[in-house]
Amino acid sequence: MHIGNYDVTMIDAGRYKLDGGAMFGVVPRTLWQKENPPDEKNRITMSLNTLLLVGDGKIILVDTGVGDKFTDKFREIYAIDYSEHSLVKSLLQHNIQPENVTDVILTHLHFDHVGGSTYYDNDGNLKLQFPNATHYVQKKQLEWAQKGFAKDRASYLSENIQPLIDSGQLKVISGAAELFKDVELILSDGHTVAQQLVLIRGNGKNLLYAADLIPMTAHIPLPWVMAYDLYPVTSIQEKEEILKKAVTENWMIFFEHDPRTYCGTVEEGDRGYQLKSAVTF
Repeated sequence: MHIGNYDVTMIDAGRYKLDGGAMFGVVPRTLWQKENPPDEKNRITMSLNTLLLVGDGKIILVDTGVGDKFTDKFREIYAIDYSEHSLVKSLLQHNIQPENVTDVILTHLHFDHVGGSTYYDNDGNLKLQFPNATHYVQKKQLEWAQKGFAKDRASYLSENIQPLIDSGQLKVISGAAELFKDVELILSDGHTVAQQLVLIRGNGKNLLYAADLIPMTAHIPLPWVMAYDLYPVTSIQEKEEILKKAVTENWMIFFEHDPRTYCGTVEEGDRGYQLKSAVTF
């Protein structure tokens, strides 16, 4: 689709799995398993849906997926599957070389959002996957990642973050901002400190990249929040504010981890907020 100054395209960066109970917090398995059947290890299939914006002299990527620096054990734990899609493969299908990317917006620094930003070369050296791109992250998110808080320490991997810092190509932002024309950053603190959601506006259209505030369509109902969230009550409050705007201003919401529906609109009904229209794989 075309929004504002940009051609906007979903980039499929592969599949992986996370524990279903962790993804849905206090919601009983009997409810969430209907649409998200778990495997024998209680893991549900999730997608790594990133977003490509091309226009105004820029090629912008929002988030970079898991990457490929993992060990066999890591691959097995998260059932990482690149058999059909991967970040670089999908970009090449749209005639985008990694060197062409000018900007990378990182919603936050968990491994499944930043992992594709770096890779090991044939000599075992860590390199930037997008060597000519400026990468953007919130200052408070970077500080939180470096602090190493016990609850989410395992989600922040130095091989994903330190090369960006050392490269001088990581631009640290403080607070909500219009990053580029028609591209706004909205802060969210429920899932993690200073996660930045990306809102693209223009031509009467609005698309919100909701990252891990609303990672899947199943997370649209207000009480359905992740056990991974640092502050679940804050997540619920932020979701309510975002969904209210999405309904009144007819926003499309981009779901980063949904393996069936990557974009859709919402409406408010008798049972609260729900999916109204969907763009599926």
